[in-house]
Amino acid sequence: MTVSPTAVRRPDPKRVHPRPDGGLPRRRGVGALLMVLGVALVVIALVAAGRGQLAISPGEVLGSVLDRIGLGGLGGLPATPSHPSGEVALWSIRFPRVVMGALVGACLAAAGALMQGVFGNPLAEPSVVGVSAGAAVAAAAAIVTGAEAFGAWTVAVAAFLGGLVTTLLVYALSRADGRTEVVTLLLTGIAVNAVCSGLLALLMFLGDTQSREQIVFWQLGSLNGTRWVYVAAAAPAALIGLAGAVAMSRRLDLLALGDRSARHLGINTERTRIVIIVLVALLTAAAVAFAGIIGFVGLIVPHLVRMLVGPSHRVLVIASALGGAVLLVLADLVARTAVTYADLPIGMLTALVGGPVFFWLLRRARATSGAWA
Repeated sequence: MTVSPTAVRRPDPKRVHPRPDGGLPRRRGVGALLMVLGVALVVIALVAAGRGQLAISPGEVLGSVLDRIGLGGLGGLPATPSHPSGEVALWSIRFPRVVMGALVGACLAAAGALMQGVFGNPLAEPSVVGVSAGAAVAAAAAIVTGAEAFGAWTVAVAAFLGGLVTTLLVYALSRADGRTEVVTLLLTGIAVNAVCSGLLALLMFLGDTQSREQIVFWQLGSLNGTRWVYVAAAAPAALIGLAGAVAMSRRLDLLALGDRSARHLGINTERTRIVIIVLVALLTAAAVAFAGIIGFVGLIVPHLVRMLVGPSHRVLVIASALGGAVLLVLADLVARTAVTYADLPIGMLTALVGGPVFFWLLRRARATSGAWA
């Protein structure tokens, strides 16, 4: 049989085609990206744990970890660092900080992916619904009033509860006739953020010099002083939030088709938005309670990941969480090693780097597709 040269060829489903926007091919690219991010997180964590005033090689760091899980001496690696204080420095100071950095970065990036999905807006991030602002006001109130209801945990508990309560308040104010419009929710979040900014300024005005310095430092974000008990307190909320984010990814994909189409496919759009906003509040509150305000992670990371893997939320949420963890562990490493005997605020670093990166993303998106992807 003669086949006409003009006959239309059916696409081969097993073949991986390049994406027109320059992103990675879906099948191979997604797996490769997740593997690269996972390996990068492990490598950066090992390097970060070894850097500081007491230098420990990555091999010694890995050997110490293997020794703790019963694999000491594997591969000829030393079971403990050569310096007598190395083991204490690793397990009492640096590993808690690295693990907390990974948790905070993963929470903020996953929350950003959820926010952009539920709002259908690439400019959405966790602070839009007032989580960060509410946490800052509650933390500042605890600092200024000298509250000690939870001892050394008072500021962290106040920040966590403040973030959750503010988010629920934004949702309640934007709800009318049993429905919540996305635009109304967004505008209500902006208004509540403005009120929280005013309250924060008032608390700083009322506080003494020491309180003002403490509030300003908390707002800049830092992992300084992180201990295992803080990690243990933040981890359950963070893991529940991350698992919930992955579980809701399929519904986010359907929600992206529009409310009417999503309802035709059996999705309760109102309930879906409620669950996602609660997850965003849980993730962000767990992150800011012990690390303070760290901006741009929830905005930049999902954008970068979406450019590589496309809009599917299951992959986007997982890759964003890994990317956020990598970014924040790396940012914390720079924060505590860039200046000798100084610990720079992480929020300051992420803002200094995130601003230019965001501008580059804007220019790239407009140059390739004429608008945001």
